[in-house]
Amino acid sequence: MESRYRELLTEAIQISEEYRADFGVALKLPAGVAAFEFKAGGGGKKAKPIAPVVVAPAPAPPSPSPSAPNPKLGPLERRLAAARKKLEAAKAAGSPTKNLEDKIYEIEDEIRLA
Repeated sequence: MESRYRELLTEAIQISEEYRADFGVALKLPAGVAAFEFKAGGGGKKAKPIAPVVVAPAPAPPSPSPSAPNPKLGPLERRLAAARKKLEAAKAAGSPTKNLEDKIYEIEDEIRLA
């Protein structure tokens, strides 16, 4: 149990250091944690490198059948295209994109259900 605890702490430290290196700020601790500090020592065991997670691209949605076009799809597709443009502009500007990603997800759901 203690070895698993130490492995988790080592991994948390590594993630914290990577986050600080990538974003320039330290991670905020959850409310239940009073302190989390790591003091680099000269000796000790080195953590095993963690394999990177590979995310597969989402498959393209099947195209609707041309025999029976749904009148609801046109406006939804225009809204989706506009939302994607806004998302790309926000990413280029470095703005938060969570709300736009959620909106795109909702529009895609509406299209699937239409």
